[in-house]
Order: sequence, then structure tokens, then C-alpha cells
Amino acid sequence: MSTHIVQDRFAGKVAIVTGAGSGIGKAIAQRILAEGGTVVASDVSAERLAEFATEAATERLRTVVSDVTVEADIAKLVDAAGGVVDAVANNAGIMDGFYPAAEVPDDVWQRVFDINVTGVMRLTRAVLPGMVERGSGAIVNTASEAGIRGNAAGAAYTASKHAVVGFTKNTAFMYGRQGVRVNAVAPGGVATNVDGSFKSETAAKLMGPAFQTLGLAPATPDELASAITWLLSDDAANVNGVVLASDGGWSAQ
Repeated sequence: MSTHIVQDRFAGKVAIVTGAGSGIGKAIAQRILAEGGTVVASDVSAERLAEFATEAATERLRTVVSDVTVEADIAKLVDAAGGVVDAVANNAGIMDGFYPAAEVPDDVWQRVFDINVTGVMRLTRAVLPGMVERGSGAIVNTASEAGIRGNAAGAAYTASKHAVVGFTKNTAFMYGRQGVRVNAVAPGGVATNVDGSFKSETAAKLMGPAFQTLGLAPATPDELASAITWLLSDDAANVNGVVLASDGGWSAQ
């Protein structure tokens, strides 16, 4: 499905997008560039960012090889934005192998929370003072269907995305009166390169058949980018603290 580009919707604005080397993050960055904005694209892969830069061929794309779990790398992103950040798409995230609580390894739990939750918090924390000072800013966090239900992923991922939803709502409440909007998008299945394989036989037996009966085709990254960039734009000026399901109707079932 094609999406409609809104001419100059982000003209004069600077956005940071994490996980921008591929998938949803890259689609968000491409959409903002196409609509006149400047993008600071963050990813752990230098190769993916270099390929993106070659494809985009514009000085309005600033690529920064960075890891959202590293505090110093968060500072690099803000510096690359020139200190003025109008919008943030906290999109970087990983899956968890669908391990249920009795099987989840400590390292998987910790890594999922480091990237999916702590990384979101740290970048948000870094940009908020400037947004508050200017009285404007928009942040969109990529949550998940797993952030609003219990049968979409493993224990770690589900808990992490519920945490993202809570963090989104609290930050929206705390800073909305100061001109900062904070929202989340909850995707269902999306066709990306994120590893969504079952590493638990228990989960595969329980959840695999359920996924098959949903009857929903995976969304494209462009479809998710359309929803996320709308929330980041002034078109959503009165939208704050919302968790927008962009899931093809999964949440209605």
C-alpha cells in the first residue's frame, strides 16, 4: 500500500530516529526527509547507515553509528542534531525469542530491557530540556501489540513494551502542558529483518497456531512510518499520551 507524502510537513525541523538503518526506522527517516525535514539517523550498523546515506544522497541526512544502550552515544545524537531536536522516533528494539517466564534467560531479559526501555528513556531524557525550553517537541515511541496484550510475544518483550506504554503516558502527562507531546504506536506483525523466531517450544505450540488464525498480513515499514510521522507532525497537534494501534485490526479481535 502506498502512502501519501505531505509536502514540506517537516521543513525546518530536525528529528532523531533510532534503529534507522533498516525496517520501520529507515522508513520513518525516509518519510521525514521526503517531507522536508533533517534526520539524525541512529543505528548500530555502520554498513546499513552508509547504504542509507548513499541512497538518500542529501545533506539533510546525518548518520551516527550508535547504540541506544550507551549513554555517550545518546549525547552524540543530540550533538549531531545541533542541539535543537524537534522530534524523536524512539524506534530501536529487539525481540526476545518468545521465551515464557519460566524459560527466559537473564541475558535475554536484560538486553531486551536495555534496548527497548532504557534506551527510550535515555534519549527522551536527553531531549526533553531543550523541548521544554522552546515550548515544543514531539516524541513517538514504538511500542507493540505486546504492549497492550499478553499473547503477542515472550515475557521479556511483553514486559518491555508494557513499560514503554507506561513511560509514554507518564511523560505525556508530565510535559504536555509545556508543549511536548509524547505518543506511542503499537504495531502488530511487520515485515522487517528483526528476528521473530520461536526459541521456546512451549511458546511455539501455544502461540504459533493462534498467529496463523489471525488472518492478518504483516504491515510494511512504510505503513508504520505513515502513522508515526503523523504523530510526530503538527497534524497531530492535539494528540498526546495516545497509544495508536497500527495493527491491521488485531487489537479489535
